[in-house]
Amino acid sequence: MRCRCFLLAALAACVAPLTGYSNGKVYPACGDMVPQHGYEPSPRPPPYIITVDKPTFRPGDNITVSLQVASSTSTFFKGFLMEARDAGRLDFPAGGVFHPTDPHLSQALQCAQPQGSGLSHTSSAKKTHIQAVWQSPESPPQRVQFLATVVHKYKEYWVRMAGPVVALSGPAPSPSAPPTPFSSAGCGHSRSCLRDPVGCEPESDPRCFFLSFAADEAGQSVMFELSGPAEGYVSFALSLDKWMGNDDVYLCVNDGDRVTISAAYVTGRKHPEVAKEDALWGKAWRLADGVIQCRFHRNTILPNRFGLNQSYFLFLAHGKSDQGLIHRHHRQPLISTGRTVITGHAEDLSGSRSPALIKFHGVLMLTAWMWMVSAAVFIARHYKDSWPEATLLGHRPWFQVHRTVMVLAVLLTAAASALPFIYRRGWSKRAGSHPYIGCAVMALCVIQPIMASLRPAPESPRRIVFNWLHFGAGTAAQILAVVCLFLGAAQQALLLPSPWSPVVLAAWLLWIVLSDMLLLIHSCTLRSRVPRLNLTSTGNDSEDKEQILSAQPERQQHRGISRVKKTVLVMFIVGNTAFLAAFIKAIEGL
Repeated sequence: MRCRCFLLAALAACVAPLTGYSNGKVYPACGDMVPQHGYEPSPRPPPYIITVDKPTFRPGDNITVSLQVASSTSTFFKGFLMEARDAGRLDFPAGGVFHPTDPHLSQALQCAQPQGSGLSHTSSAKKTHIQAVWQSPESPPQRVQFLATVVHKYKEYWVRMAGPVVALSGPAPSPSAPPTPFSSAGCGHSRSCLRDPVGCEPESDPRCFFLSFAADEAGQSVMFELSGPAEGYVSFALSLDKWMGNDDVYLCVNDGDRVTISAAYVTGRKHPEVAKEDALWGKAWRLADGVIQCRFHRNTILPNRFGLNQSYFLFLAHGKSDQGLIHRHHRQPLISTGRTVITGHAEDLSGSRSPALIKFHGVLMLTAWMWMVSAAVFIARHYKDSWPEATLLGHRPWFQVHRTVMVLAVLLTAAASALPFIYRRGWSKRAGSHPYIGCAVMALCVIQPIMASLRPAPESPRRIVFNWLHFGAGTAAQILAVVCLFLGAAQQALLLPSPWSPVVLAAWLLWIVLSDMLLLIHSCTLRSRVPRLNLTSTGNDSEDKEQILSAQPERQQHRGISRVKKTVLVMFIVGNTAFLAAFIKAIEGL
């Protein structure tokens, strides 16, 4: 009997602290808004949202406040506690009075002065939506934020869920300046960061584009920091894919002597539409030495905005603005490599301003024209007389090498030409003359092998016509391809470093010209040194023997020339490979 009494007493002692208030009289929870259930709050993002009917108010105004289940979920809640707090000091009440619109679902509480400063449930019945009217006090703070603790089940609840911030109407206070310049400290540990160039320091590098974000401990709101050198604006977007359109956008726009911080939405490829309701708070900005820096907070879940508890690609863009109106970004946005959950664990993110398909396009085109075509033409021009006694699959070696490499170059060009159309999903209207010249090159690439397959026999009188047509079409294709390389290096989607890229391309052209001139000069020197043989037949055997003997030094000279040509060919290929490797390395770093 004593044992049973002891067990009952112990059980009562354990249960006593676990207090629930199904009638909504949750006065003990008014301060920290934590239910006395004896369990930890749920770590998951809350499936509920708080909404208001207007973003500003005047003393004594009424604001309709709603607590409801998020549209993307099918759930309910049994209990809740809502309060209005000073947004600048969330531990301090904002005052004002709640008036329930349905007394059967909610009731006013006296959490602070006056009566009705809090709102709670009346029973543990399942609810999906409650609504009340909050009446502003006569002396309200500049900004008021609504907080709510919501109970789904006894063991599952969310504490101090952040709601919208409403501002006192009239002249709005200017956003404060950040106390210190932005820093990359904590990137990958306490917050997520996206930087361009990779690993740059925004506090010391004026060329650094920087985006960081970190959620509060409860995951109810997120603080964003954005920085970068720009004449008009810096911005970032949350996107479901790597294609700009239908995205959640945030803008920091230089508007004269101040920075305007706002949220917007992009529909398709149109200009961003700035949100009518300002859902951002805790704004701060700085303008210094051409660098725009801005900071703001946003609730994790907002109506008509992307929820920050989901994963997105990040876009980082900048451009010019005119009297606060932004223009299209003049450079390809930086796009994160993969999706990231905004409220998830901290990451040091990486990204690229060049899509992978466009990078492959550039590498394939450079390989085809900088390396393969130039080498095939070089061999056909200077090595027809080399290895005269050798054959390769029934043909002279130079011809087989020239034909094989050219066919491969045509295939690479065709594959590379298709990639931009796949990426753009059609014709690019902002690439200038580059795609037009590229299509002309592709057409010549198709014509050349067809023409070569129809070439006349060497002894045919039409062979000279074929030779000139083949030479003319090939030369035109090479010239246009080189123009395309220069234009392509300046495209937004594959913006190589300037002036590095045009200088290196010019050096490559100079390398080809010098290699050609070297072999031409060598050939002319040879002709001037080798005496002409007297091949007139006299019928005298002694004269024939003399001609054969005099031809021996000539063969020795030809063997020497062959060694020179081989050396030049190896140097030419090594040089072209070095130029190609430099460009591939540059493209890899984009």
